[in-house]
Amino acid sequence: MEISGIISAILIGIVVGILGRLVVPGRQRIGVLWTILVGIAAALVGTAIAAGFDVADTKGIDWIELAIQTGLAALGVAALDRFKSRS
Repeated sequence: MEISGIISAILIGIVVGILGRLVVPGRQRIGVLWTILVGIAAALVGTAIAAGFDVADTKGIDWIELAIQTGLAALGVAALDRFKSRS
């Protein structure tokens, strides 16, 4: 992976993390850094899942891939929030 691919993965991860956080109702007690890390992980895993279903590369914007990534980010944010609230 080239440096431009890493930078774009981080930027997409930031956007996906924010979208995932917006999808989860209520206030989350996790920081911005955790949101970004969850978003990056969700972006990478979501891309792999979309590639597995052969919907990763479509004409125009990959809406299905973005929906998968956002859903995974929402699950990650909710799980991390629940874990942090118990600690």
